[in-house]
Amino acid sequence: MKRVFLKLSGEALAGEKHTGFDEATVTEVAKQVKQIMDSGIQIGIVIGGGNFWRGRTSETIDRTKADQIGMLATVMNCIYVSEIFRSIGIQTQILTPFACGSMTSLFSKDLANECFEKGMAVFFAGGTGHPYFSTDTGIVLRAVEMEAEGIYLAKSIDGVYDSDPKLNPAAVKYDELSIQEMIDRKLAVVDLTASILCMENKMPMYVFGLNEENGIVKAMTGSFHGTKVTV
Repeated sequence: MKRVFLKLSGEALAGEKHTGFDEATVTEVAKQVKQIMDSGIQIGIVIGGGNFWRGRTSETIDRTKADQIGMLATVMNCIYVSEIFRSIGIQTQILTPFACGSMTSLFSKDLANECFEKGMAVFFAGGTGHPYFSTDTGIVLRAVEMEAEGIYLAKSIDGVYDSDPKLNPAAVKYDELSIQEMIDRKLAVVDLTASILCMENKMPMYVFGLNEENGIVKAMTGSFHGTKVTV
């Protein structure tokens, strides 16, 4: 395995505060990512913006403007997490599909490849740069474009279940299922656009619990206990 993408939810970064950042949580993520990178695996990172903004719950703001706020929330998250990564010795680069002055660099495949080859953790912020597309679609788009071998989705639960395990104690966890089965059963691991993009481009996904001790390392080094979503 040479190159993978990791998706972190904004809420996960907030820890028990549910908003903003929890530095201990982010530092633990950084330490695990460093361990993976030190083994020679390149990692691209996408972060959601839910710890700051969930625009789709607003009935007042225009959808396009709400999505733009969400894109900027992901940029803020990437800047913060990137700095925590740097504090423990990881070189980083933040790429966005739109200009953000000197805060980020404009995305291109060539530049991203250069950063990967230099041993950097590459953050892909700002989603696709367009409204009506989620960070789910954003990570699949970039993972396909950058020829990653898989997408690892760090969630608050440890895999994909047939119903919400927080509401149903009898919920059954899947060890493996296909993207088509995921769509048919309306399991909503990622949104429909992202699901179809994965299926068309044969991009597997691995869903695991971020809160599991050393969860990222285990997921990427053969001790995977989550759900593999196959093509």
